[in-house]
Amino acid sequence: MHYFMPLILGFTVASIGITPPGLLNMTAAKLSVRDGRSKALMFALGATFTVLFQTYLAVLFAKFIDRNPEIINLLQEIGLGIFVLLTLYFFTIANKPKKPKEELKMKSKTSRFFLGMLLSALNLFPIPYYVFISVWLSRNGYFFFNQSYISLFVLGAVIGSFLVFYLYILFFKKKEGEKPSFLITNINYIIGSITGLVSIVTLIKLINNNLG
Repeated sequence: MHYFMPLILGFTVASIGITPPGLLNMTAAKLSVRDGRSKALMFALGATFTVLFQTYLAVLFAKFIDRNPEIINLLQEIGLGIFVLLTLYFFTIANKPKKPKEELKMKSKTSRFFLGMLLSALNLFPIPYYVFISVWLSRNGYFFFNQSYISLFVLGAVIGSFLVFYLYILFFKKKEGEKPSFLITNINYIIGSITGLVSIVTLIKLINNNLG
């Protein structure tokens, strides 16, 4: 049971990070509607393959940071700023109507796999996201930087990422043309609330550290 914790944490962190509508999951959904589920799944596999390496590198970097306590407060301050900005983003900019973008046209399943890898690699947000989350979890006693924890955390992140892609593919395949659900309509407010809560917790922790 002890080793289920990093698996669950990785799954949860990845699911929260990738659930908001973005380039990767919306591309997977559009490919499912336009070209079929199997080709969209190849795209999702390619994107998830890149997530594996991004998460592993991020956690290794977080391990290095955790061994150097002098920079942890600085990173917490940076992380606080990032989550405050994300909160503002999800409550304002993300809820503005977006102009439709020109769709990417590709032929084979293999090309979609590499397209998924490429677009995921160009998305640099997961690396600082997993670095900050890993350090934060470690500081609060939920995560340990040993090989088994790291491997299970990365596995959980991979499973969580692919599951979210898969749900996007299934949902948009079945619901194309129908009115979006409450969750999809209000997803930015939900995620904004989560990042806002994390910001408050981080701010309280920084204040306590400075007073201590």
